[in-house]
Amino acid sequence: MKTEKPEDVLPDPYPALPVERGPHGRGVGRWVVEEKHRYLTRYLDATREAQKKFKQRVLIDPFCGPGRIQVEGERLTRDGGSIAAYRQSVRSGAPFTKLLVGDIEADRVHANELRLKAAGANVQSFVGPAKEAVDEMVKAVPFGALTLAYIDPYNLEFLSFSIIERLAKLQYVDFAVHFSLMDLTRNIDMELDPKRDRFDHALPGWRLAAPTDELSKSSLPAWFFDAWCKAIGTLGFKISGQMPLITDGKGRSIYRLVFFSRHPLPDRIWSDVARSGNLDLFPS
Repeated sequence: MKTEKPEDVLPDPYPALPVERGPHGRGVGRWVVEEKHRYLTRYLDATREAQKKFKQRVLIDPFCGPGRIQVEGERLTRDGGSIAAYRQSVRSGAPFTKLLVGDIEADRVHANELRLKAAGANVQSFVGPAKEAVDEMVKAVPFGALTLAYIDPYNLEFLSFSIIERLAKLQYVDFAVHFSLMDLTRNIDMELDPKRDRFDHALPGWRLAAPTDELSKSSLPAWFFDAWCKAIGTLGFKISGQMPLITDGKGRSIYRLVFFSRHPLPDRIWSDVARSGNLDLFPS
């Protein structure tokens, strides 16, 4: 996948506002643009005709960040995920009629909102942890709207299953979720300690259900991910078999991009879009 040429990147309408530069401040990985945003925008373009059948089309992004990123090694800044998604929806002729964005930090939410409005979007913002803001987000979705929930937390500990449960109450909702493999594989053995709780919200009760007598510690991440997928299935969704593996360019797995829906059409379209990214879940 190729990234946009620098001359194609639109300037930041609010350069003085916060920009996401990654946990170390050196810039986010190139895979954010080349993979995360690319899969998202390709899917939106591929589903444009189906989306046009709905009067209301909503994007929910409860981990929105400031709406602008800087890739490591670049001087310019680029659109964040929700803004890239909105611009693509406009280019595809099926613009989102409403964007619901949230973040735990007020200044980041405000920056995202202003940048989306500058792009022409109808946006409503929410400040607070995603697991607390999601109820108000659900209430803000117009009845009968087609909704895409774009769930992209930095670590697995913030991927609260309750977020998905509450969004699942919407009539027409599909999910694109970034599941942090790096966090899972690095820390699951430590999280077996009942005094720790970092993964408890992502999969409630997992520690009691894990067959630790039968599995080696190296097998636990695959078990956890499979159990999480089965829990999604209990909500009435089918998880796509196409799960692009996002790496850091050095061979280390960072995320799985997991798509699930109730209807076969979005699943079929996602499968076409993401087929090239379907690699082994936990490569050796």
